[in-house]
Amino acid sequence: MSRSTRRIAGVALAGACVAALAAPALAAPTAGPDTSKAPGKTQFPIQILSFNDFHGNLEAPGGSSGKIQTGPTKDDTTLVGGVEYLATHLKQARVGHANTVTVAAGDMVGASPLLSAAFHDEPTVEALNTLGLDITAVGNHEFDEGYKELQRLQHGGCIDDGDGANNQNSCAAHRFTGAKFQYLAANVVEKATGKTILPPYAVKTFNGAKVGFIGMTLKDTPSIVTASGVAGLEFTDEVKTANALVPVLKAQGVNAIVVLLHQGGNVPANTPYDFTCKGGGTLSADSPIIPVAEGLDPAIDMIISGHTHQPYVCSLPDPVGKPRLVTSASSFGRLFNETTVTYDRRTSDIVRPTTADSRNRLVTQDVAKDSAESAIIATYSKLVKAIADKVLGQIVGTSVSKTQNGAGESPLGDLIADAQLADPSVVTGGKTPVVAFMNPGGIRADLVAGANGNITYQSAFTVQPFNNYLVSMDITGQGIYDLLNQQFNGANSAGSPKVLQISKGFTYSYTQLGNGTEKTDNDTATVDDGSVKLNGVPVDKAATYRIVTNNFLSDGGDGFPAFKAGTAKYFGGLDIDGFAAYLTAHSPYSPLVPSRISRVLVP
Repeated sequence: MSRSTRRIAGVALAGACVAALAAPALAAPTAGPDTSKAPGKTQFPIQILSFNDFHGNLEAPGGSSGKIQTGPTKDDTTLVGGVEYLATHLKQARVGHANTVTVAAGDMVGASPLLSAAFHDEPTVEALNTLGLDITAVGNHEFDEGYKELQRLQHGGCIDDGDGANNQNSCAAHRFTGAKFQYLAANVVEKATGKTILPPYAVKTFNGAKVGFIGMTLKDTPSIVTASGVAGLEFTDEVKTANALVPVLKAQGVNAIVVLLHQGGNVPANTPYDFTCKGGGTLSADSPIIPVAEGLDPAIDMIISGHTHQPYVCSLPDPVGKPRLVTSASSFGRLFNETTVTYDRRTSDIVRPTTADSRNRLVTQDVAKDSAESAIIATYSKLVKAIADKVLGQIVGTSVSKTQNGAGESPLGDLIADAQLADPSVVTGGKTPVVAFMNPGGIRADLVAGANGNITYQSAFTVQPFNNYLVSMDITGQGIYDLLNQQFNGANSAGSPKVLQISKGFTYSYTQLGNGTEKTDNDTATVDDGSVKLNGVPVDKAATYRIVTNNFLSDGGDGFPAFKAGTAKYFGGLDIDGFAAYLTAHSPYSPLVPSRISRVLVP
């Protein structure tokens, strides 16, 4: 299938006022027979393929990030993801569809694994070009390195970064030519000019039929990215921005409108990927997407969303109460959504799609790898080797052990929690975390030194290979007590307790019944009331504290649902990046004797 040629409309926004520039259409794909002009035929199908929150996951993610729940219990999972497989699945999905478009809802890059992040996410843009992405909204993570860098990713060019400064290297394989797909940023305005930093919408034609795509990120982006990344920009309200563009598109004969929005909903915990809303589940009432969907102009036919990393295919009412399709395809390239819409030439509009017309599909790993994507991965894997072998610093001794003491604390656990607490990527809105929590199961190996006590990036990555994202959030003091007690009770009442590793300055004690050597049915453990302290001051159960953990725990993983009650959640960078930076800043590092957690045994 030949890819579309792209000629994009540009629009300058100033408040709610919109001034439209010329808007030539994107040409339609040419594969397959044209049945839309058959005698008497006034309607024809258009296939919309979409995904969101890819975050540079070229290789299949590891650990929990590389699985999706496919059955009734949290243990019913399937291995999914990897751009080599995503590209193949998309190619297969397009077969037989003369009119097809592939779009995304933001966060294609940012907080990416080493393979992409080491090259300023140029490998991801090249991989998305190869798999046939046509249009994407910008997400908040597209601003991690500033909007000028985002514009470079769109248009191409190289960064003079000193051939590998800060573990990054632009144009390492060849000159970077930029995205063949179009980024859209309808609600991101440069204050100095009053114009959007990228086009606000794109129009794609299918045999003369026009479909408009409006692309936006959440208006709260400035509160969840670094100030330098959004300096000089204004993020306008999503509803007002999109609604102001509706008459602009209609003036060009575009009645069929789809919004690509980097904002999303929340779904019930521990449910299959196809449960919400098609399997009986519903979006949580506090989902940020709901008020946006309820306010968007009824002329908008469909919303493709993201940001919350959740899978759902739902209908939400528009301002006049008519159901409107809203989708999201999880994250990391583990799913893609396929929606079939019907275009009616009599109205020059698409018939509102329903959940019956839409489905999230698994990116399984039982298909052939796309050879072009494999070649991209191979190229950058070879180039990243120099970074993988880079010495981060030294440790005193030969290793830092992950072996836990009787209370459940380990020297390596202390180190990782301290690194998470120190990571600046999770600071947002002036809020800095005061305590970090790390799950012991996420520490996969001892941190082993090489010659002269050297720790390489690869050594650090072996310890934390899952590419989890650090997540900061607000939680009450009572919530902290709850999560600490969940180490020994609830889902963790059977088998060995999962003692969370904690950062410096945070201490507590717990009392355990039994012999303390192994968990039995008669053993129980409870955190001692009043023992939980931060820098020697007892934690106030009624107060609110800013904490940091990884996205696995943030979602209630390992039997810790108390983390799900956290509010104002913010996704920072990868845990491995914070860990590496901490090792460099504290070299040579001397392993600590665990002393933050105390256990009292009662026979």
